This record gives sequence, C-alpha cells and structure tokens, in this order.
Amino acid sequence: MGKREGFASSFGVLVAMAGSAVGLGNLWRFPYLVGTNGGAAFIIIYLACVLVLALPIMYSEFIIGRRSQSNVFGAYKKLAPDSKWCNVGFIYVLCSITIISFYSVVGGWTIDYFVKAATFQFSSASADQLSGMFANTVTSTASPLVYMLVFLGITALIVLAGVKNGIEKYSKIMMPLLFILVIVIAIRSVTLENSYAGIEFLFKPDFSKITAQTFLDALGQAFFSLSVGSGSILTYASYVSRKENIVKLSAQTAISDTMFAIVAGVAIMPAVFAFGISPSEGPGLVFVTLPYIFNQLPFGSFLAVLFFFALFIAAITSSISMLEVIVAYLDEEFKLKRRTSIVLSLILIATLGVFCSLSQGVMSDVKILGNSIFDLFDKSSANIMLPLGGLIAVIFVGWRMKKAEYADEITSGGLVKFSRTTVGIFYFFIKYIAPVVIATIVIRSLF
Repeated sequence: MGKREGFASSFGVLVAMAGSAVGLGNLWRFPYLVGTNGGAAFIIIYLACVLVLALPIMYSEFIIGRRSQSNVFGAYKKLAPDSKWCNVGFIYVLCSITIISFYSVVGGWTIDYFVKAATFQFSSASADQLSGMFANTVTSTASPLVYMLVFLGITALIVLAGVKNGIEKYSKIMMPLLFILVIVIAIRSVTLENSYAGIEFLFKPDFSKITAQTFLDALGQAFFSLSVGSGSILTYASYVSRKENIVKLSAQTAISDTMFAIVAGVAIMPAVFAFGISPSEGPGLVFVTLPYIFNQLPFGSFLAVLFFFALFIAAITSSISMLEVIVAYLDEEFKLKRRTSIVLSLILIATLGVFCSLSQGVMSDVKILGNSIFDLFDKSSANIMLPLGGLIAVIFVGWRMKKAEYADEITSGGLVKFSRTTVGIFYFFIKYIAPVVIATIVIRSLF
C-alpha cells in the first residue's frame, strides 16, 4: 500500500460528499414526504432535524475520519488504542456491504430504464403496459443481474482510479451535471398546464397534517438522506486536509442535499399532478408513472433519457462512497492492493446482490423474519445499522474523545476561528442532544 491519497481541492471534497448524500431517495421519497406531511411545514421540521441531528453526526464522523486519517476500523483503533472501540468499525463495513448489495440492484434498474428510454421503448406505451414492463424488469432472472453487474462494474472502475483521479474527478463531473439535468426537467414540469397543484402540494403549509409521525419521518429523512451513519462520511473525511473547514463543508453538503431534494420535488410533482396521478406510488412513481408522463409531453422521449441518466448518476455517486468504505478497510487493515480489495469486495457484494435481485422474482417465496432478502437488507440497514453507526460516532466524540481534541478538529487546529460559545454549542448537541434523538429513532424502528 503506497502513500495515502487525499482530495485535491475543497470543491472536490464538497461534490464527493454531496454525491454520497444525494441518492435515489431524493428523487421520489422526499417530495412524497413533504406533500403528505404538511408541505412547507414538513420542510421546516426537516431543516430543524438537519441542524439538530444530522449535522452533529456529520461533524462527529468528520472529526473521527480526519483526525485519524484512517478507514472506519483503523480510525477507532488509532484514536482509542488498547480499547474495544476498534470493533465498532465492523458495523460501518457491514452496513456498507448490506446497503450496496441491494442498492446495486436498483442501480441496475436505472441503467435498464436508461437503455429503454434511449431506445424509445416507452413510446406510445399505455399505463398498464408500463406497469407490466416494470414488473417484468424487477421479477426477471437474467436481465436485472446483468444490469446489476454493469452498475457494480462502473462503480468499481471509478473507485479503482483512486480518491483524486477517480472519486473526486468523476464527482466533479457528475454532480454538477445531475443538478443541471434535474433543473431542466423541473423547468419543463412547472410549465405544464395544471402544474400549480403539484407546487401547492409541495410548498403550501398544512399544519393539520402534522403528527408525531411527521417528526419521526422528518428525522428519518434527515438522517438517511445525508448518508450519516454508514461510514461514508468518516471514510471521505479521512482524505480531507487539515486546512479544510469541516463545519462549512458539512453545512454545504446538507444545503446541497436539501436543495437537490426540493428541486427534484419540483421536477416530479407538478408533472404528476398535471396528469392527475397519485403521488404515493413509491418506486412506481419513477419507473411507471414518469415514463407515462414523458409519453404525453413534447420532446418527452428526450426528457425520459435525461431523467433516467440523472437517476443513474444519483445512484452511482452514492454507491462509490459505500464501496470506498469497504475497499479502504481491506486496503489498510489487511495491506492489500487496491485492485485486490475491489475484486474481493465485488465478489461478496455481487453474490449478495444476486440473492437480493432474485428475491424479487424466482426467490420471492423465501422469507427471513417475514421479509424478502431485498427488503431485509433494506430495512436492517435503514432502521438499525445506519442509526447505530450515527449513535456510535456522536457517543465517541462526545464521551470518549477529549474535548480539547474535539475543539482542535472543529477549528482545524486553530486555522478556523469560532467563538468558544459556538464551539460549546456544537459540542452540547453532539454530546447530549444527538444521542437521545438517535436512540429514539432506533427504538421506534425496532418497536
């Protein structure tokens, strides 16, 4: 293993972090939650959750990663030597393996649908035909596996190129392109007749819909949307130079992710309402409803190609961050070459991915704890491992690290000036508020 790489620029760090945070969920889950939980009222609650919960976790993972300059396992081993803390690093590795195993299946669907859009397979198809097309895509045996492997192959090639020439280089291209593509679709969506109902659905406050569940939904969305708890931020932070302002980078990542989610909502919901379709379609909203809508629009075939390419980019930028967590662990802890680490990771992920994919079709009768293999991987990572990873990070920084070490990282060794009050407020949220809120999420998920 040669000299450890690092990001070359502040912009490179930002787009890589934003790429890890921005994923498939931003393109359909966030708009739906906003609309069904009080519109703008939900957005206000969501932003509060980002400030109270997600940012303290991001700061904590940043502090652990950059201070250690190591992978998720080595970080705790280096910062808490001769203790049991190093063992918690396995949770991040396991979480990333679990997520990317089923996420790569969905990533394969995005490639499949990009190909379908580019070859005009949606043209003149009815809603029933598109629904059948999606069902066939998901339940087939060979085709989803091929596209899953293609998705993993592209992910691996980017990670193989390294931090600077792979992750940073391609994130600089893909993230701005993703934002531009979604903005183009949003502009077309809001110019549709009767699109105002969709805008109203997103942004008109309806406080009558605010319940305890609304707050939990907002907490969950803030947590999962920003990719905290998976080890991705911790791993990326280990490549960040000492001079970078981690508070600023975390805030910029959160702002970028939230802006993208809102713009994605503007791109999707006005079109959905313009054609009188229910917004609560889940994955079908993306893979069934939107192709139908594109069929009804001038230049709709072109928009469909743009949209599914954007969907693919959103998926790939998240997958490279998860693969990097696993590769960095194997690379540094077992002194393997990067290529070897990637190959071993792919063999394991692809094997698990095959079962996740087949569980949608020929293995759909196989249930574990009442869930298909795909759903088990999805729920266990989202409801247990991600919150647990976030909880570990804030407890470690708040209760295991010395406050002086925390302050040294927050201020980048004194290069970034914060008042003692500001530093103390950040610390209070990390040490006391975030653990209680995250524990609430974990308990709610389990019971």
